Amino acid sequence: MRKKNKQSIRDVRDIFGVSESPPHETCDNHTNQLDGTQEERELPRIIKTSGSMPDDASPNSTTLTDASQDKEGRFAVPRSDSAALLETIPDLPVHSNGSPEPGQPVQNAMSDDDYLVKNIPPEAEELSFEVSYSEMVTEALKRNKLKKSEIKKEDYVLTKFIVQKTRFGLTEAGDLSAEDMKKIRHLSLIELTAFFDAFGIQLKRNKTEKVKGRDNGIFGVPLAVLLDSDRKKDPGVKVPLVLQKFFEKVEESGLESEGIFRLSGCTAKVKQYREELDAKFNADKFKWDKMCHREAAVMLKAFFRELPTSLFPVEYIPAFISLMERGPHVKVQFQALHLMVMALPDANRDTAQALMTFFNKVIANESKNRMSMWNISTVMAPNLFFSRSKHSDYEELLLANTAAHIIRLMLKYQKILWKVPSFLITQVRRMNEATMLLKKQLPSVRKLLRRKTLERETTSPKTSKVLQKSPSARRMSDVPEGVIRVHAPLLSKVSMAIQLNNQTKAKDILAKFQYENSHGSSECIKIQNQRLYEIGGNIGEHCLDPDAYILDVYRINPQAEWVIKPQESS
Repeated sequence: MRKKNKQSIRDVRDIFGVSESPPHETCDNHTNQLDGTQEERELPRIIKTSGSMPDDASPNSTTLTDASQDKEGRFAVPRSDSAALLETIPDLPVHSNGSPEPGQPVQNAMSDDDYLVKNIPPEAEELSFEVSYSEMVTEALKRNKLKKSEIKKEDYVLTKFIVQKTRFGLTEAGDLSAEDMKKIRHLSLIELTAFFDAFGIQLKRNKTEKVKGRDNGIFGVPLAVLLDSDRKKDPGVKVPLVLQKFFEKVEESGLESEGIFRLSGCTAKVKQYREELDAKFNADKFKWDKMCHREAAVMLKAFFRELPTSLFPVEYIPAFISLMERGPHVKVQFQALHLMVMALPDANRDTAQALMTFFNKVIANESKNRMSMWNISTVMAPNLFFSRSKHSDYEELLLANTAAHIIRLMLKYQKILWKVPSFLITQVRRMNEATMLLKKQLPSVRKLLRRKTLERETTSPKTSKVLQKSPSARRMSDVPEGVIRVHAPLLSKVSMAIQLNNQTKAKDILAKFQYENSHGSSECIKIQNQRLYEIGGNIGEHCLDPDAYILDVYRINPQAEWVIKPQESS
């Protein structure tokens, strides 16, 4: 009876719809399968070299494949038809780019239910910002403990990273002053060079292609020029206003529109709107209510594609490709990407952050718009990474595949990618301390010294330690050790002395000011938008994490001033 009633064992290929059909069959033969063919579901590490690609295959099923290599670890040269097909990804017309006819499901897009059915929780891994990435990689390579992983197309297989807050909290890129962020960019490039050097990869930073952009208008104008113009209207803006308008138009009615960013829109209308934007936007005369979300999506892609230089520098791509050939763990890929992002100019980084935040809103509606993380990265890669130099089909394929994977990583790790690694902030503090010491030793600034002489400083071997441990003469005279005076110029209670202990956090100080200023309702509203800043000493300006322990910050920067003021926003 047991043998008679026993159910047959289900094969995994029956569950996931794996097809063994010959490669010459088209994608239309597989539309009834649950999750597409095995070939469609696999994510390339860099390129797919086994077998030829169907002539009528969808571009979205032929991007990053599983990177087959020969026995010596080299990548085989892809067929020219594969590269030509990949180059046709951007701005393809409706129904000719692999997008479905109305009523047909999109094979590559996974609905929310698909993720729930699979029920495969990603393995979480802790990520540290305290130790230099290059040191971590070098040590792991010496011990031969560097993890490797195969990259697959499914978004849920990417490792989930958990960043534990230290006692100094976490710092966003916008929390530091412009001067300190300039140092961060230089340090990130040095760190990135050392990081690739640990793998034996030379970071050849070729000269950036200089293309003269337009001086006015919207399209083809450098980001810096656009921001200079926008700041005449809003001094605190960090992302071009026209780009923010494109985001708003898509968010109004296009987040649930199927195939958004894959459809080309009406060519005549797009051309008309482009001309009107160039002529009328800066004068605030353009009428946004007549624009459809589809035209806004098309012009958003065109905006980035027509920048004089790409949003993300393509000169780093060859090194990233060489890194990917070694099949490193996703953690190593993230670390390289993190340093690349920190090395970006402020305008590019702020724009990229806003763009990835917007794309994640689109992806959140994947079950309706059929735009998965994979789809977005594939469609947008040619617009965000582009080179005006001539490349072979092989190089174009590598560029497109690697760029799509980088965007995918940015979308996945959006919440932690814009945090400044604390080991870089530590280096900035040391650079500022060295600058402070140099200024104190210059005869021209002797009059700025109080109760100290130049001879005493130059003969003392422990000057650097004195800078870290001894508070300034001004503070010694009016504030005891372990006590800070916090200033809040915009509140009714403008100043307060705070006794610090090991558990005092930035949010505790804010709460104390809120309590002291709680007599008026307007003051309660004000304090909710305030943050505690560490200003001066060995840092330019640092907006502190609400969970930062202030005594620890005080010990590494005793000469700082403490100010409560509104946080700058884009």
